[in-house]
This record gives sequence, structure tokens and C-alpha cells, in this order.
Amino acid sequence: MESTSHRFKENAREGMANPSLQRAMENMRRGFPDKRLAAIGRLPEFDALRDRARDIKNHVLEHLDFYLEAWEAKVTAAGGHVHWCRDAEEARRTVLAICRRLEARTVTKGKSMIAEEIALNPFLEANGIEPIETDLGEYIIQIRNEPPSHIIAPAIHLTQDDIEKSFRASHRQLDPGRPLSEPHQLLDEARSLLRDKFIAADVGITGANFLIAETGSSVIVTNEGNGDLTQTLTKAHIVVTSLEKVVPTLEDAQTILRVLARSATGQDYSVYTTVSTGPRRPEDLDGPGEYHVVLLDNGRSRMLGTEFHDMLRCIRCGACMNHCPVYATVGGHAYGWVYPGPMGAVLTPSLIGVDEAGHLPNASTFCGKCESVCPMRIPLPRMMRHWREREFERHLSPAASRYGLGLWAFLAKRPRLYRLVNGLMARVLGLLGREHGGFRHLPLAGGWTGGRDMPAPEGEGFHQAWARKRRERTRAA
Repeated sequence: MESTSHRFKENAREGMANPSLQRAMENMRRGFPDKRLAAIGRLPEFDALRDRARDIKNHVLEHLDFYLEAWEAKVTAAGGHVHWCRDAEEARRTVLAICRRLEARTVTKGKSMIAEEIALNPFLEANGIEPIETDLGEYIIQIRNEPPSHIIAPAIHLTQDDIEKSFRASHRQLDPGRPLSEPHQLLDEARSLLRDKFIAADVGITGANFLIAETGSSVIVTNEGNGDLTQTLTKAHIVVTSLEKVVPTLEDAQTILRVLARSATGQDYSVYTTVSTGPRRPEDLDGPGEYHVVLLDNGRSRMLGTEFHDMLRCIRCGACMNHCPVYATVGGHAYGWVYPGPMGAVLTPSLIGVDEAGHLPNASTFCGKCESVCPMRIPLPRMMRHWREREFERHLSPAASRYGLGLWAFLAKRPRLYRLVNGLMARVLGLLGREHGGFRHLPLAGGWTGGRDMPAPEGEGFHQAWARKRRERTRAA
């Protein structure tokens, strides 16, 4: 997926001016947060589980080489193959080589953000292989030729009317008079069309929520069962995932699963939790003929031990974006790449560079809601501040912003001068704005006055009031 993160401001303006998107975002604002609250209310030990889940991932990241090597040995012992890939190009080429060896013409896919990260679909299409998304949300955006706008609900930016129009435009072989006004009718239509695709596919590709070191297994969670059909009916099951997904044991995965679904969709558990270990054995009734794991680094190892180390705990639940006022206003496509919302504001600059994605860590009110709801207790605001610092140090932020901060820092280090200038400016602005009570346009403050009036200062400022009260207390004593 080609990044347009450098156009975040333009993308955001387009999103805010899109009435259909705003209706869809309003549905999200009412849905996911309420469901999460209800789900964690039924689990008194939820916060204790968050601590345990955080500790599990911290332990793994401190010993990542050990657990990855242990996991690879188990995968190999079970008859599978691990392909270590440094970047997106290596990962794409690895998947293509497997497909070509098996003479694959069609590939069914479960939802995978890593596949989006490496732009797998357009690459396969360019090489004569048809990828078919089988998650309903991913299927909808595929027929619309759009990227996902959310990591767990890829079509959340669409209304039901949008989806009905897309189905009628794409499924022209069906009766144009068929009813599609109910959600179950849309679902039934997608299911009927995808059924033959599952059966005919040569290769199945999924992501992985977890890699289990003790067994060499991969784990996916879905609500539709499409992942099971994708990986059991084909010549080969290819897992496309990243190296931080490993956990020591199935019990550890179970602990994290207890906070994952509750944080993501407000469910106690996803409908399907599927554990895959190697290819089909002689005594198995079904399963893939081959099992491959394409393990992607793509910049993640560079994050270890840095200010962004904690981001590798992320389990892709989407809770941060479900509660983010910025995401809920501009939508996921505004972020311009695979990962939107607060987690994308940290992860995207780590993977594609702050020079390309520097707007994203600035797209935050720092309200802290993302950190408060994160099941892995990731300090997202702190890491966004680190990216802002790096952007400032490299002179990537706008010159006016840098000079403004430089001037403020100069004054802030000199308290007497600061108070003098602050008091003088307050009096000047108070006089200039006295007639209208405020300012609709103010030089150097266009970002504020563009969306709201700035009241004219009245009476004492904080420093003056504080100094006066101190003098009064001194005299009273």
C-alpha cells in the first residue's frame, strides 16, 4: 500500500467534509466503546489480566531471539517451513515463489494487516494470481478497490447503503431486483459467492495473532470462520506475520486472548479461535498439504531497546482508535497507510520513517484515552511525544512551529522576562479586542482562530493574580 501519510492534513479535511463517512463514524463512536465497557464489567480481574499480558510480552521481547528460534524448531519438527524476511520485498517474493511452485492461480485470504503492509494483493495480481479476500469487511473494500480504514473493522467507514451499492455494482450476474436492504441479505450474498472460491482456491493465506513457541503453532481469531476454510482446503497454508507475535506457551496466548476480544469488539471471545500446527498429517481428515510461515521484520528489530520498544506489545485490538477523538473525526484513511489511529501514529513512523509520517504523531489531543484503554498498557502518548521530539530535532516540523517553540523556550527560561512580555501582550490584546470581545483572525494563531474565536484577555493574568495573592498573604501574616 503506497503511503499518503505526508498528506494527512489534506486527507483529514476531505474526511471531515464527507457526510457519508461522518455518519459511519458516528455509528462507531456509539458502538465499540460501550461494548468494551460492558465486557470488562463482566470480568472483575480485567486489569490484573492486562498486567499479566503486558508482562508476558515484555518477557518475550527481552528474549525474542530465544523464543523465535524455539518456535522455528517446533515448526520444522511438525513438517512446516519458516521463511525469514527482512523487508516487504523479500516477503512478497517468498509468497510468490510458493504459489508458483504449486501452480496456484487463485489465493483465498483471511484478514491480515501484514499482507496489507507488504502490499501483497497488488503484487500477486501483477504476477497473474488472483487474491480473494474472504473476511466480509475485507471483501467489501476489495470490490471497492479501497484500503482498510480500521485494523479490525476494515469497512467501518462505510454505511449499509454504501455496501449495498457496491454489491449491486460488483455482482452484476445476480438478479438486479433482489432485496439487499437487510444486513443478513448482504451477508448471505457474500457467503454464497465466496463458497465456490474457497473450494477452488489453490493456496490459503492468513495472518497470525500469536505464534506459540512451545508447539510451533500459529493462532488466528475470527468471527466468520473464513480463516478455517482458507487454511484447511488448499494445497498450502501460508501464514504471513511479523516476528513480535511470538509468545512462550498456549497458556500465555490464552491470557492475552482474554483481554483481546473484550478490548476489540466487546466480546468475551471471538467466535473462532483456530490453532494451526504444521501441514496435514496422514491420519488427518483435512488440512493443507504444506504449511509455511513468512516471518517479517520490516524495521521491527530496530525498535527493540528504543523509546518505541513498548509498541511491539501491540496485539492489534483497535481499542486505541475506537476511543480516539481524532480518528473518530477524520476516519482511518486520513492516516494514509496501513495502521491508523494512535497505534498508527507510533508504528507508521517506525516502519516508513518520520519524514514521511511526521504528521501522524502530531494528530493527537494527548487526552490519554488510548493509553487508558490499551489492554497491553502501551504508553502511546509518550511515544508520540518522542516522535515529535525527533521531528523537531531533524527540522522536519514547520519552520513557524520551530521558531515559535524556540521563542517560547527563550522566554520560559527567563521568568521575569516571560512575565513582563506575557503581561504586555495580554494588555495589548485586551485593548485591541475590547470592541468585539475577541478575535476571529489573529496573526500567528490561525490554527486556533480558524475553528473558533479567541476571547480578548480580561482582568489579571494568572501570574499577576498569583503575585497579588502572595502579597496579600504576606501582609496578612
